[in-house]
Amino acid sequence: MSALGAVEAAGAGPLFRALSAEDGEQRPAEIESLCMRCFCSGVTRLLLTRIPFFKEVIVSSFTCGSCAWANTEIQSAGRIQEQGVRYTLRVTSRQDMNREVVKTDCATARIPELDFEIPAFSQKGVLTTIEGIIDRAVAGLEQDQPVRRVRDQEVASKIDEFIGKLKQLKEVHSPFTFIIDDPSGNSFVENPRAPQKDDALVVTHYRRSPQQAAMLGLEGEELGEKPDDAAEDLRNEVLQFDTNCPECNAPASTNMKLVQIPHFKEVIIMATNCDSCGHRTNEVKSGGAIEPQGTRITLHITDPSDMTRDILKSETCSVEIPELEFELGMGALGGKFTTLEGLLKDIRDLVGRNPFTLGDSSTPSRTGKLQEFIGKLQEIIEGKAKAHLILDDPAGNSYLQNVYAPEEDPELRVERYERSFEQNEDLGLNDMKTEGYESGGASAR
Repeated sequence: MSALGAVEAAGAGPLFRALSAEDGEQRPAEIESLCMRCFCSGVTRLLLTRIPFFKEVIVSSFTCGSCAWANTEIQSAGRIQEQGVRYTLRVTSRQDMNREVVKTDCATARIPELDFEIPAFSQKGVLTTIEGIIDRAVAGLEQDQPVRRVRDQEVASKIDEFIGKLKQLKEVHSPFTFIIDDPSGNSFVENPRAPQKDDALVVTHYRRSPQQAAMLGLEGEELGEKPDDAAEDLRNEVLQFDTNCPECNAPASTNMKLVQIPHFKEVIIMATNCDSCGHRTNEVKSGGAIEPQGTRITLHITDPSDMTRDILKSETCSVEIPELEFELGMGALGGKFTTLEGLLKDIRDLVGRNPFTLGDSSTPSRTGKLQEFIGKLQEIIEGKAKAHLILDDPAGNSYLQNVYAPEEDPELRVERYERSFEQNEDLGLNDMKTEGYESGGASAR
């Protein structure tokens, strides 16, 4: 007899009955099963039930009379939901520890105050309480403690200390947060006030990520169900198209990726690699429009850690280092997305390759000044000298990382300014008509 047939034969009435201790007719079906520990016959009990304000579930329990091994688990009787679900409960009393919890095998349980997490697929699904989940975690940690005390006493002592913290949670001496995150949407935390709102319980539904969909075996289905989001998925992919190498004109490929810079905007990074001559180049384009105002960014370099700041230099940005009386005009070096150290090294290499200061035509005085400049620039790169770096971008599309974000950076100053007529001319804005151009074109005809 099948499991479903055994359940149907166990009693009349609906297949899924509400979970209630007062229902005397609700009895589990018993099925003879093989014990996977001693390979003798055991008994599996199946209970098909409906959890109030949730859904249908299948509770199974196996016991073996020969070796006394027992196992319980729970499975959702419904399909995987359209969205994932996250339950966040603020546990403030002993009554909260008795809330019923459905935790599927793909759900993650967390207690942030202890930095404690039960990963997905590390346990079977279970119908229990919050106290039961903590007890199960304690039992799992205590299982191998005797062996750990022999092999590594220090690790065993730390685990004993952590087990003590978990046990103290059950007394609820201080509030803590309990989180169940289930991408399948089939986990549940009881709301004792249902159908009224529970202020201590926050339920959040979210769209599964591609990684979560693949984990559930729904990768192809998810893509098929969400055709409207195909453009959004392109943001997470590296696009590739064929081109010719600018050096040898051999066929090459260019990779393009749209990147969101935190606290700034989107940029397009393009990189070309030629397999024939080995030529490599990269370029950064702004993913947005020209800003209404220009941007001047001034950084006071005071520490070697400043060299790790991310920097986006657009094609319209000029670079200035007042201490070295150095200025790099817009268009030089092109667009770059790198670190401050990478930008300064590119400037060093650009200056060092100057053909008018090298070779037989160069004078000793000019070569000496160049070497002195490169030496001072190298001291800034190594953090031995302090300096100011100024990025002036009339288009407003350059960026320098604020390591204190979202707080203010004491060493970083960002100024907005109105562009001059000459700057607008360089950007081609003076002759650009963005309003009423249809009527203007019609009158011209």
